Amino acid sequence: MRRPDARTLPAAAQEEKRRLAIRLRKQKKTFAEIGQLLGVHWATVHGWWGRYQAGGAQALAARRRGRRPGTRRTLSAAQERTIQRLVSDKTPDQLRMPFALWTRRAVGQLILQRYGIRMPVRTIGHYLRRWGFTPQKPLKRAYEQRPELIARWLRHEYPRIARRARAEGAEIHWGDETSLSTSDPRGRGFAPRGRTPVLMVVSQRKSVSFLSAITNRGKVRFMVLKGPLSATIFIGFMKRLVRDSADSADSAVSARKVFLIVDRLSVHRSAKVRSWVRAHREEIEIFYLPPYAPELNPDEYLNGDLKLGVAGRAPARTKPELTKAARSHLAMLQRRPHRVRKFFEHPRINYAA
Repeated sequence: MRRPDARTLPAAAQEEKRRLAIRLRKQKKTFAEIGQLLGVHWATVHGWWGRYQAGGAQALAARRRGRRPGTRRTLSAAQERTIQRLVSDKTPDQLRMPFALWTRRAVGQLILQRYGIRMPVRTIGHYLRRWGFTPQKPLKRAYEQRPELIARWLRHEYPRIARRARAEGAEIHWGDETSLSTSDPRGRGFAPRGRTPVLMVVSQRKSVSFLSAITNRGKVRFMVLKGPLSATIFIGFMKRLVRDSADSADSAVSARKVFLIVDRLSVHRSAKVRSWVRAHREEIEIFYLPPYAPELNPDEYLNGDLKLGVAGRAPARTKPELTKAARSHLAMLQRRPHRVRKFFEHPRINYAA
């Protein structure tokens, strides 16, 4: 009968077997007898006894098996740190490499250029996992974006607006517009392997647009647009915000002034809009985000929630169906201010929380 290989046992079980062998040896058992009892070769027992005599009970403790971490790697520790830094801080095109994103192939090309080491794609994948790098869908950011303007907004302009709002008892609203279409992507769904699901959509694209505004307290206000956004329509939306502020105010307290923050769309900055705001400056003021910086606007996260919510429903094939689905989701958000407040926990907009 073949003996079980003791090397396959867990480390703790192996250590206990060694200690038992020492106790049996102290009882005057021979190495052969102990080996027979424990299912190991007598020479193994002899080796354990030698270790015990040389180092005591501590010499029998379980030791780490296998190669030590970091040994037999292709890249040195310093080379690994350099590659991690480059992949974290740079894009391939900044390093004049013909790739849009950091793929395993792109990282392999970087390693080859830097150190002359040609590495298999699978090995590169092991390195990336060990470094904690995962494949991710990239965020889109305008090439024209100016970081110095964003830094100024975060450090100076928005804090100034927030201080004024506290001092004047104003309520900050973040506004934006978005549109939904019957041809918007629907995400992913499960299906048997090799049988891609088919989603039936109408060939003639129908779309509907909305204006919305949110506060960091979770308030949501929206308006369905019946045509392209114009200065007149935008003014109408601002009138609603002012009226809502008056309607929601306590009878003993005057209505809160509205501070509306929007992007730099030409309609928002039109002469007609500026003129109307100047005429109603006791009720509302308008402020503009830095150019090409939608990620700073919390209302963009409401837009994303809206699109995901509508995409999860049965496909709308007409404009009225699409409008109904969007209204239903936005009304749900109005009833759940805690969900809207969660938007402001995102690292990119928690400055406005």
